Amino acid sequence: MLGLELVVALGVAVLVCTLLGRRLRVAPPVLLLLAGVLLGFVPALREVHLPPEAVLLLFLPALLYWESLTTSLREIRSNLRGIMLMSTVLVIVTAGAVAAVAHAFGLPWGPAWVLGAAIAPTDATAVGVLARTLPRRYVTALRAESLINDGTALVVYGLAVGITVGQEHLSVPHVAGLFLVAYGGGAAIGAITAWAGEQARRLLDDPLLENVVMLLIPFTAFLLAELVHASGVLAVVVSGLIISQVGPRVGRAAMRRQAQASWTLATFLLNGSLFVLVGLEARSAVGNLTSDDLTHALIVVAVVSAVLVAVRLVFLFVTVYLIRLIDRRPQQRLRRVSNRSRVVSGIAGFRGAVSMAAALAIPRALDSGVPFPDRDLIVFVTAGVIAVTLLQALLLPGVVRWARLPRDVELDRERCLAQTLATEEALAALPRIAAELDTEPQLVDRLRREYEEHLLVLRAGGADADEEPARLNEQYTALRLAVLAHKRSIVLGLRDQRRIDDTVLREVQALLDNEEIRLSRPEEID
Repeated sequence: MLGLELVVALGVAVLVCTLLGRRLRVAPPVLLLLAGVLLGFVPALREVHLPPEAVLLLFLPALLYWESLTTSLREIRSNLRGIMLMSTVLVIVTAGAVAAVAHAFGLPWGPAWVLGAAIAPTDATAVGVLARTLPRRYVTALRAESLINDGTALVVYGLAVGITVGQEHLSVPHVAGLFLVAYGGGAAIGAITAWAGEQARRLLDDPLLENVVMLLIPFTAFLLAELVHASGVLAVVVSGLIISQVGPRVGRAAMRRQAQASWTLATFLLNGSLFVLVGLEARSAVGNLTSDDLTHALIVVAVVSAVLVAVRLVFLFVTVYLIRLIDRRPQQRLRRVSNRSRVVSGIAGFRGAVSMAAALAIPRALDSGVPFPDRDLIVFVTAGVIAVTLLQALLLPGVVRWARLPRDVELDRERCLAQTLATEEALAALPRIAAELDTEPQLVDRLRREYEEHLLVLRAGGADADEEPARLNEQYTALRLAVLAHKRSIVLGLRDQRRIDDTVLREVQALLDNEEIRLSRPEEID
């Protein structure tokens, strides 16, 4: 029964915390973490623990894959240098700084580096949820950084654990080989998996089966990478980025609609459940420490959390000025942002479930049989740092207002451009296409009128445009939606009167739903 109780508790927590977050204007992960801590006091749930294997092998591939599919490759390319520096050099510097602080508080160097590597990477899902108030350019850079930096951190983490346990040795060639295999092997396996997945999708004509292939891609990439000791994280990210570019040319509308709905719901539940489970684990970590140890651990949490923000801010400012000294190209000057925006990026370094999974995956004993030094302290400090960095999300809206970031209007402009140009080109190609299909002239005229009306509405969205077509379109849409609602009520009445079967109801309702979604605005659908 414990499994069923946990499923219900997680579902209720995700639902209630998300609703409260929207009403209170508080980031839901903060409330979900608190809910997990509170659930830890329920006797039936005290024995629940977050299995690190579940995070690394089940949650992580799915969440990273969806983040990769929905990010902007163009923005990643334009900010590639900064993203690579943040996801590699910053991770190593952060791990070293945390290790130095932890060693100063009494941890041996080996466990101190384990702690540093565990909490060095930012979390992709946490950043994706908590940084939505930022302009798209900043969100993309933060997401891309957090997608890649897990690979760097896990290499450092594995090396630190191996040296502490007695299974690894430290040398420059060995470390270089680990990073080469992790990054080169992960990227290659991700590309091969994406290619194989796309070839499989081309052979299928069933949207359901195509989505099964889509589901298999991240887990296959992660599994193959882990088998050769490469970075499973990077394999999933590379496969997702490739599919995001190739997929739209292969998939059909039904498949994309199905994938969008299923992946959005699945990642929403996985993400929310992870934060609750991290809260549960944080509550459990407290029970493993004595009162004196707890006071010491809380001090370490506070100092380490401050060090994470300080190192990130210093790195952001120092690297920018170093790049300016080295790169004097004119296009480099166009990428410059204000110092206040760098403060925003410094505050937005949230940690999450990957850090918790890494801490929980620490072996309980060394090869000699001696217990792993300060393991309980590392787990508690990791949980505490995750909580503190998530609480930083409460400061983010105020920091964003202080930074006076430029309003993000690029997406709206590009969306208008895409729709307008596509409609104009479609109108121009209409006679040729109609001739190829041997379409009746009256049908061609009917479609032309529809496209011309749609083009007027699109052009009405531009500056200094006539607002009358847009106003009429809003009235037309409202009328269509009202008529659809009436049609739906009639069909439901026929089912209730037993004049049509439930199967017929579902078929007709699906057609009405498709039409309603087409008429609805994108933000209403989301």
